[in-house]
This record gives sequence, structure tokens and C-alpha cells, in this order.
Amino acid sequence: MLRDWLQRENGVPVLAGLAAMALVALLQIAAFTPLDRLGLQLFDAYQAASPREYRDAPVRVVDIDADSIDKLGQWPWPRSDLARLNRLLGEAGASAIAYDIVLAEPDRTSPARVAQGLEREGADPALVSQLATLEDHDAIFSQSLAKSPVVLGMILETDDIGRPFAPKVGFSLFQSPPVREMLDYKGATQSLPQFVDAAAGVGSLTHQSDGDGIVRQIPLIAKYDGQLVPSLSLEAMRVARGEGQSVAVYGSGSDIDTAGAAAGLRIGSLEIPSTADGRIWVYYTREQKQRIVPAWKVLTGAMTEDQLRAEFAGKIVYLGTSAAGLRDLVSTPLGREVPGVMVHAQATEQMLLGEHLVRPDWAPGLELALVLLLGGGLALILPRMGATYGALLGIGGIAAVAAGSWLAFSRAHYLLDPLYPSLAIALVYTLQTVLSFYREERKRAYIRNAFDKYLSPEMVKQIAADPAKLELGGEEREMTVMMCDIRGFSRISEQYSPQEVIDFLIEFLTPMSDILLSSKATLDKYMGDAILAFWNAPLDDPDHPQHAARAALQMVEALDELNRTMPAKQGRPWPGDVRIGIGLNTGICCVGNMGSRRRLNYSLIGDTVNLAARLEGQTKQYGTPIVLGSGLARHLDGFALLELDRIRVVGRDRPDTIFALLGDESFAAHDALHSLAEAHGLMLAAYRSADWDEAARLLEEYSDRYVALGLDKLNALFWNRVAELRKAPPQSGWDGVFQATNK
Repeated sequence: MLRDWLQRENGVPVLAGLAAMALVALLQIAAFTPLDRLGLQLFDAYQAASPREYRDAPVRVVDIDADSIDKLGQWPWPRSDLARLNRLLGEAGASAIAYDIVLAEPDRTSPARVAQGLEREGADPALVSQLATLEDHDAIFSQSLAKSPVVLGMILETDDIGRPFAPKVGFSLFQSPPVREMLDYKGATQSLPQFVDAAAGVGSLTHQSDGDGIVRQIPLIAKYDGQLVPSLSLEAMRVARGEGQSVAVYGSGSDIDTAGAAAGLRIGSLEIPSTADGRIWVYYTREQKQRIVPAWKVLTGAMTEDQLRAEFAGKIVYLGTSAAGLRDLVSTPLGREVPGVMVHAQATEQMLLGEHLVRPDWAPGLELALVLLLGGGLALILPRMGATYGALLGIGGIAAVAAGSWLAFSRAHYLLDPLYPSLAIALVYTLQTVLSFYREERKRAYIRNAFDKYLSPEMVKQIAADPAKLELGGEEREMTVMMCDIRGFSRISEQYSPQEVIDFLIEFLTPMSDILLSSKATLDKYMGDAILAFWNAPLDDPDHPQHAARAALQMVEALDELNRTMPAKQGRPWPGDVRIGIGLNTGICCVGNMGSRRRLNYSLIGDTVNLAARLEGQTKQYGTPIVLGSGLARHLDGFALLELDRIRVVGRDRPDTIFALLGDESFAAHDALHSLAEAHGLMLAAYRSADWDEAARLLEEYSDRYVALGLDKLNALFWNRVAELRKAPPQSGWDGVFQATNK
């Protein structure tokens, strides 16, 4: 019943389509990185097409830009200058002054440190003493921190380095701590202890870009040694709003019952949606000069008190740098070299304005549902609709998903990824269309071309009526394989016209084929002058090794008879003394109906076949018409066999012991064969043990017997090898295996 459904109801394409849909669903569930990254890049494109519209928010950036460094000197500036900056901004009414800088080392320009340097250089002691009495710059800066709403930055470290950090803010948790997906930092690089103690707040500067180096999200909270710590932007918001020492972390929707997941934070009445690990998606604007004030304008008196008050009163002020040499530049969806401080500033703007990018907690579920609904629906109906209407439906589905994603972004600032549903539609359509085309073409090709000569006309009619009878495939079984080829056929072809060559092949192939068929062989194919045949399929033949060996011997005898009789026949082309090479081997093969949509053949494949073909080529080297592999030799007890060599044929890594088939059981009883077989075995043993003198002696002593059995070429071959190996001995560990270089 299932088979009938698969054939008649387009079951295979449906199952293939559902499998494609399931694959996409699994990739989504597993968060397949390359596809997820494509989704992030699509969100980048949305921001580039429709960035956040800039509205003046109470956020400013005091930028240590290249002009400021030119005017005020090399960075880092004296802490006394930074103290004056704190004072000026504080007097101007800044609600928070956030440092996107870590002041981890003492000020090298403090008078006492300068005095120490002058003293080492032998300066006037009076001058050194006078400098040492001046107030320390770090102390001046600490005093300014106590008088201004300053938030310092720190860098969290994965290694346990730096001194312990104690947050200045606590967290009110409306669920379990949101630490399920957070990286647990073990150390921190902080500003000097007196600065941290005097500052109104301390926040983390650490954020991780995505795999492609783009900063799309920043954390509002992080996990340090098992406790929550705020980011610089969150801490600046808390200090600016005067919300005391607590920030609320809450859950909503499905996440409230999920241990270790956050849905948002609250500072007073201000609610900030977040991801489950406490991050926010930054909704960037294009570059705006309005939010930036160069540091030199504040410190050089270029701005009056009224101008400072108008610019900074009631605002969160970030101090950072855009100077390229200070290396605080990052990549965002809208730019490749954006000052890192701008990320904090823009995140603060969107929090104050309530303009957030949100990837809702239900978004992955919706996207998965669309994969199942659209991909599964198309998989079920496409085989009934056809490729053209299916393409229109698929394109419409992808367009609808893409449009929905864009509308969700542009109108509600939701981040919904259309990639997986679109991929499901495209993959289902492609796979089903290709599969349906393949199946139809395979049916037509098999019926029209492959089987019209392979089967009887009546069977062809039955297959045409029921294509289910047409199946590709095979079975593994032990078989004996023969490859037979005419020696020097190219030279023979030169002597005759094409028609005469065909006539010659008919005279040769007919008796050879008769011998094979009478020995229960299956003729696989003719390849010009070559014959490929095998035994034990499709009909069982338990004696296939013996049948193959006898057939090979009969073919050699039949060719000798043809060489004697054919030249006397008038009008029959025959080039004189024709010789053949036969390679035989026994082993496991896969045999059955094999081919393609255009042609089907009952044939076999496997290493046994390849080795038989290579052994046929070795008959030329060893001067014997029949060479067989060890797989067949072990089945031929009583036959006249002579071990030839151990050889590694071209295209095969594993060596094999090869044998010459010299005759049947009656020929094996000859004393001359026994004597030569014993001497040849001793020669091979000496050869493989690199005893060249003994091998040469045996070859010389028994050379007449080699010649008597027609093995003079074998004798000469080993003579030449021994001579060459004497001149260039093999490396240690030589196993006596000969590496063939010719097929």
C-alpha cells in the first residue's frame, strides 16, 4: 500500500519536500551560525534603509578628537585637566558624566612624579623640592569626582585578574537571576581605587561584537563573579535620574517562568526591554554632529558659561575619543569606524526616547511555525500543482514573508527573520521540482532507450504499463570476473579498413563468446576488441571459479586453432599470429541493474572487477596469456598454477599475489611443471629477501625450463629486475612488492 501511494500519489516528492522542510527547521532550532549571520546582516540592511530618526535627547558626547589632541597635547592629559572638565560640566548642570575610559594608572604628569624624574636626572634640588610640595593631580581628580555626578568605566575580564569589584548599585529581581546565558567574568580592569571610591557610579565598558565584528547589541547587565553589574550606559542612566541604589530586572510573557532569563529592566518609571541575557539591540541613527562637542571647546574657554549650561544642563555627558590613534573604533550596521563612545550614547538616547529595536520572545516560535506551515504546505500541494504554478506560489510566499518582516521593522521596530521560512520554501520547491523531473525522465529513458534491447518486447510492454517494475539496484555476491583483450589491436587495425576490422572482430568474438556462454558466463559487454564477462550471476553457479578457469584455457586453445586455420580461408581478414591477454579474479562484487536515466545495463562493479582488468594488462609484462589474482587461485586446487609475483597494480593501494594459469588438472601432473614451480618459488624467496646472488643463480640454472614452458619472458623480467636492484638496492623495509606503472 505504501509503495502504491509513493508511486501514484507523488509520495516520494512529498516525503522529500517534508524532509527539506524538517532540515530547515532543525537548522533554525540549532541556530546554524552561517544562516543566523545572514539574518543579522538582513537586519543591518533594514537599519541602513530606515535608521532611527535623530531627535534631540538629553545626551551629549565630549569627544577627545584629533583637534583636541592637537590643541591640548598628547593623550593621556593631566588628571588636573580632567578634574577641570568635571567641574565645568558639573557646574553646567550635567546630570551624569560617564567616562568611556579606564584610568588604571597614576598620572605620570603629577608634580611629585615629575619631581622624581628630575631628581634622577640631577636637576636643581630646590626645584625638585618645590615641585614635590604641589598638589597631586590624582588627588585633584578624586576631589572633582566627589563634587560631580561621574560614572567611571571598567573592563570585565574572563581571567581572574585585577582587584575585586563591588558594584555601587543593587538589583531588585522579580524572578531568578538572569544569568542563564551570560558569560561569567572573573576579573576586572578598573580605575584607581580612590577614583572608584569617589565616583557616583561604575559601569562595564565590555561588549562583544557578533562573529562578523559588528556591534549590534550591548549588555545592560553582566555577570561578574556570580553577581550582576551594570553597563556604563545603565549606570549613567541610574545616576542621571537619581534613582538611588537599585535597578529592577523583570520577566514577562513566557520568560517569567524560565529560570535565568530576563525580559527587561526598570529604572524608576523607565522600562527598557532586553534580551534574555540582559542586552539591548542598538537602534542607530546616522552620524549627527549635534550630539558631539569637541573636548577642546570645553577646556580652552571657547564656550562661555551660558553656552556650557545650554549645551549640557540636564544631560548625560559621555567622555570618549574618536581619534584613530587611540583605537576605540568599532563597526556598526551604519559604519565601519564608529567611535565606541557613540554606541553608549546612542543606546542611552533610545532608552530615554523609548525607541527600541525588539526581537520578541515569540519571534523564533513564529519563524519556526512559518517554516512548518509554508514549507510543509508547499511540500503537500506542489506535486499536484506543477512546477509553474508552484513557482508562482513559492515566490508569493517568500514575498509575503519578506514584506511582513519589513513592515514589522519599519512600523513596530520588531526584528523578525524571514530567512528560514524563505529558505524552507525555496528548498522544498527546488528539491521537489528536481526530483519530479528526475523521476519522469528516468521512467521515459528507461522504457524508450535502456530496455528495448535488454528485455523482450512483451516485458517492455509490461514495464510501460507498470513503471514500478523498473528498479535500479544490485546485490553483493562472490563472483569470478574475466577481462580479455587482443594484444596489439591498434597495430592490427592499421592493416585493414574499418569494415575488415569489424569482420576480423566477428571472427574472433564469436568463438570466444560461444566458449564463455557454454561455461555459464554472463557476457557483460564488448569494448572494441575486449570482452568483460562474469560468473555466478544472475544465475547461481557454485563452481564459477573452475568454470572461469576452464573457459580461459579453452579460449587460448581456440585462438591457437584460429591462428592455424584462418589464414588459409580466402576473403577472411586475419593478421597472422593473434595473441590475447586474460585477467581473472574472484571476490565480492555488486551486481544488478545499473546505469542512469538514459541507459540501464545489467552489470557489476567492485574492486574485484578493477583488479581483473589490471591483471589482463600484466599478461604483457609477465609473458603469459592468463594471469589471475589470489582470490581465484585459492579455489583452483589441482590446476596448473605458477606464482608470478606480488604486485601493486595501478590505481590500487593493496598488493596482491598473482599467478599464471598454465593448464588444467592433467597438465598440473607434469614433472617439469613441478620442478619449475619449486625452483621459481625458491627464486622468489631469495628475491624478496634481497639475496640477489641466489636469485640470479636460480634464474640461470632453470632458464631452460622457463623456456620449455613458454615462460622465457618471465625469466628475462626477473633477470632485469635483479640486475637493476643490484645497482640501486631498495630501501630498508622493502617487502618485495612490485609497483606496476602501466595498466
